[in-house]
Amino acid sequence: MLRLERRPEASHIMSYVSPLIAILLMLIGGMLLFLFLGKSPLEGFKVFFFNPISDLYGVSELLLKATPLMLCAVGLAVGFRANVWNIGAEGQLIVGAICASAVALYFYESEASQFLVLALMVLAGAIGGMLWASVPAFLKTTFNTNEILVSLMLVYVAQLLVSWLVHGPMMDPEGFNFPQSRLFEDSALLPMMIEGTRLNIAFMMACATLLIGYIFMYRSFAGFQMQVAGYAANAARYAGFSAKRMVWMGLLSGGAMAGLAGMSEVAGPMGQITDNVSQGYGFAAIIVAFVARLNPIGIFFASLLMALLYLGGEQAQQYMNLPSSIANVFQGMLLLFLLGSDVFINYRIRWKEATA
Repeated sequence: MLRLERRPEASHIMSYVSPLIAILLMLIGGMLLFLFLGKSPLEGFKVFFFNPISDLYGVSELLLKATPLMLCAVGLAVGFRANVWNIGAEGQLIVGAICASAVALYFYESEASQFLVLALMVLAGAIGGMLWASVPAFLKTTFNTNEILVSLMLVYVAQLLVSWLVHGPMMDPEGFNFPQSRLFEDSALLPMMIEGTRLNIAFMMACATLLIGYIFMYRSFAGFQMQVAGYAANAARYAGFSAKRMVWMGLLSGGAMAGLAGMSEVAGPMGQITDNVSQGYGFAAIIVAFVARLNPIGIFFASLLMALLYLGGEQAQQYMNLPSSIANVFQGMLLLFLLGSDVFINYRIRWKEATA
């Protein structure tokens, strides 16, 4: 019978090649999917991967979609490197968006400067995400609860919270009972980078965050501590590295970045807060982080790929009469093939004779 046998040493080269293999297999699987749906695979490939970036506006939309993915993924990567599994970036993004929106609505029709309002929104978004992430951090370090389950369950609490707010305290009084807030004033909106597009300076903020994340992970002592804790927890404890500190740093960094992503959405393309403030960016960022091998440079390119899948789903809905959720199928295939590749990096298949 067939069985998996752990390799003596995993291939370092293949750990970086496997994401490329996963992407290739996703493309092949996608073309087969189009074929099974009765669509031309070549047309589907063109509509899904080339139509979205065929002009300047399309490229700007790609960068816009990639921005929250970059912010969430780099924060998650910090924790993942220390085996701190924050699965709740989606909820932290929502709470960050709520807090940033509260600032924008507080200064509604005020004479405050744009710099002050946006600075407070950035601060509120980051703090909101950190506060939401502090719940699983506290429970993990105090009661040894599972941070995966706690952070994931808090996503649904955040979704219910934002739904209650836009149906109640934050609802636009002149919005005909639609679940949304007032449209933010110009002072609470991020400046645009390219005229005629929706791309704003949050993209530059995300790029700066990737640079800071790279310096923290690879050039700081705290980043080294987290890497050691991820590779060898016993060695980290022997060296005197605090496990509780690693948990707090991992979860709070993910929460802060997710909160900034939420702020970039409400102060950017949305211009208000609704109960659909996120399009699953917090969950998609988990895939981005692993495709990028938890490397900030890789996160930049993986975010562009994931953003292209979002845009491709919209194009497939418009031009091929397919549901936009087909983008989720591509995301799922990418994660499946990446995990499958990782299995064969760490294990090999052996034939073992069955014994009576």
